[in-house]
Amino acid sequence: MNNQQNLTNINWYPGHMAKTKKEIINSMQLIDVVIEILDARIPLASRNPDIQNITKNKKKIILLNKIDLANEVQTQRWKEYFSKEADYCLLTDSNSGKGINQVLKKIEELMEEDKKKAALRGRINKTTRVMILGIPNVGKSSFINRVAKKNKLDVANRPGVTRKNQWIRIGKNQELLDTPGVLWPKFENDEVSLNLAFTGTIKDDILQITEITYELLKKLEKSYKLNLFERYKITDEEWNEIKDLQNPIYELMKLIARKRGALVSGGKEDIEKVSRMILDDFRSGKIGKITLEEV
Repeated sequence: MNNQQNLTNINWYPGHMAKTKKEIINSMQLIDVVIEILDARIPLASRNPDIQNITKNKKKIILLNKIDLANEVQTQRWKEYFSKEADYCLLTDSNSGKGINQVLKKIEELMEEDKKKAALRGRINKTTRVMILGIPNVGKSSFINRVAKKNKLDVANRPGVTRKNQWIRIGKNQELLDTPGVLWPKFENDEVSLNLAFTGTIKDDILQITEITYELLKKLEKSYKLNLFERYKITDEEWNEIKDLQNPIYELMKLIARKRGALVSGGKEDIEKVSRMILDDFRSGKIGKITLEEV
């Protein structure tokens, strides 16, 4: 486990993403409110650094999504952090619907003054146009399905908007512009890369799963040891036996493999199988509510 894959060099910015970014910029003139969705477990790593610049003159709501999987204390700290740069920072779990109604209410509050001005000019019931932005795997689709309440997609051609962008009516006077998830051309550092890999934003089929899981276990052993040991029934005595060995994290992987029956013929540990098992447990919240980035 010494030949860590250099994630900063992964070619993960295909042509369609450059095209999508251009479409978002061209569509911005039509938008009243921007909603940026982040993964509450990795708020900084799940943030496209281009979005701040693209949306700087717009009313903005930041959503910390997937709060059901994140550490509550850290989530509140991140909420305070992002509240300083957006009109609102809200907490949501788009899978269960938690916080969704609050988002719709805040959109109305942000547009209240603008609607009054429009009414004075004779524009009654002005439609509010909202753009949803976020990198892949932050729960954007689940959020849109929630707010749209599974209504039939209301797709229309608008000036400056390609047909791949979809307008979805979410209320009598609200339209939502769905855009594809946009990544960015280059990782800032390996920590960002790894956090995106842990949560599944970078697809597993282009990664070395055993290396990714090894790095995840290092983080969990350091900051969430109780969660980790409880999930895999690891005792202090078992940890004490391996923690001073040359590569304790790899020994920990092997120990979990033995406990979970991830073995090949001859009783040898199946490292790839246990790696996938640990990653799946983390991503589904079975190891506990975990936030990988601290304010």
